Amino acid sequence: MISLKTKTKQSKNAMVFVLITVMINSIGFGILIPVLPDLLKTLTDLPNNQAALYGMWLTFVFALFQFICMPIIGGLSDRYGRRPIMLLSLFGLGIDYFIMGLAPTVAFLFIGRIIAGAMGATFSTANAYIADISPPETRAQNFGLVGASFGVGFMLGPVIGGLIGESFGPRAPFIAAGVLSLMNVAYGYIFLPETLPADKRRDFSWKRSNPFGSLKSLGQIKGVKGLIFILFLLAMAHTVYPTTYAFSTIEGLGWNKADVGFSLGVFGIASMVVQGGLIRIIIPKVGLFWAGVIGIISAIIAYTMMGSADSGWVIYAAGPFAALAGLYGPALTNMMSSRVSASEQGELQGAIGAAQGLALMIGPFAMSGMFWYFGDTENKLPYGLVGFPDNLIHMAQHAFAHGPAPYVPGAPFLTAAALSLLGFGLFVLVTTKADRQARYYDVDEAK
Repeated sequence: MISLKTKTKQSKNAMVFVLITVMINSIGFGILIPVLPDLLKTLTDLPNNQAALYGMWLTFVFALFQFICMPIIGGLSDRYGRRPIMLLSLFGLGIDYFIMGLAPTVAFLFIGRIIAGAMGATFSTANAYIADISPPETRAQNFGLVGASFGVGFMLGPVIGGLIGESFGPRAPFIAAGVLSLMNVAYGYIFLPETLPADKRRDFSWKRSNPFGSLKSLGQIKGVKGLIFILFLLAMAHTVYPTTYAFSTIEGLGWNKADVGFSLGVFGIASMVVQGGLIRIIIPKVGLFWAGVIGIISAIIAYTMMGSADSGWVIYAAGPFAALAGLYGPALTNMMSSRVSASEQGELQGAIGAAQGLALMIGPFAMSGMFWYFGDTENKLPYGLVGFPDNLIHMAQHAFAHGPAPYVPGAPFLTAAALSLLGFGLFVLVTTKADRQARYYDVDEAK
């Protein structure tokens, strides 16, 4: 029998590893954002707005395989434990970065994204780890620590990527990301404990371990299906950052790679403050429902400001709101996590991951399509990049008229704001009076 002291030490080791893993992986992800436009333009010899379409398809392929494989990975972690699945996914991500960094053609970028999507269990398995080791009253805050670690990585990654990309070319950051991922595999192999006891594991079922089967199974638990759909909408809106943020700011504001990286670094600092500190104050004070409300409304404000920006300071002014948007993820995830048993945490996180994968399949088409259509310099009209609500007015007028499209490089962000507004309305509709009064959930109470 495992002593309380040993169990506490194992939980602490698991928490430390999860946080380091998320940070390193977000560094690896963030490193790529400032240099991907240049790498795509180098490999395709296409202008900015057309190269963005390749970025869209790369994101789509990643999301497709994540959508298919995430519930499988979640089910396997419920059957065989979290540790082997986490290490396998980290190794796959490392291989992906090397393939993309050494890619001689665009086809190799797609191969790398397929591997990353199939192995993309890191964040869902990380959340399953958190659910395993966290009591109900601190679960949302610990989910917030995962977000804070992501914020630290997202702060460092784009800055590192922008600097390395400017100094050594657009391929070098991919190699750096691969080295970081494989170093983390070695660290995890030595120090990562298993947190899912054998008596809490469940048999693997292909019927449940697919996107539709897991959603059907979890949908029988009150409130889960609606909250997953809301996260799907919000995740689709969030695809504006990896898909078109760099393209939009480079096109509309004349930024370079270093500008993009530095701005994302500032956002990472703000996100770290919110998810690493403020979330531990806000959620116990206002509860999960109101934390979700604050987060979604903040996202709407941030997207609207970025979509209507006519100078760089507006992007930075939107940063605090973009950071506060990080509240909705831990709040909604805890609402769902506390409704399922310990043996279903991997399945739940797999279903959430599948929903996010589906959002990554659809979102890039919407965001890249909006940028391709409204961000073409050749169609730039005299009014240029103007403030809100003029952007929306010009876009609406064009929907009912003919002629060149108005030049609105921030159009993808306005689309994200509309999706988030829809998510907010549904969040208000699907939650109950008990949800609005709860500070946290106990599994038995939620059921």
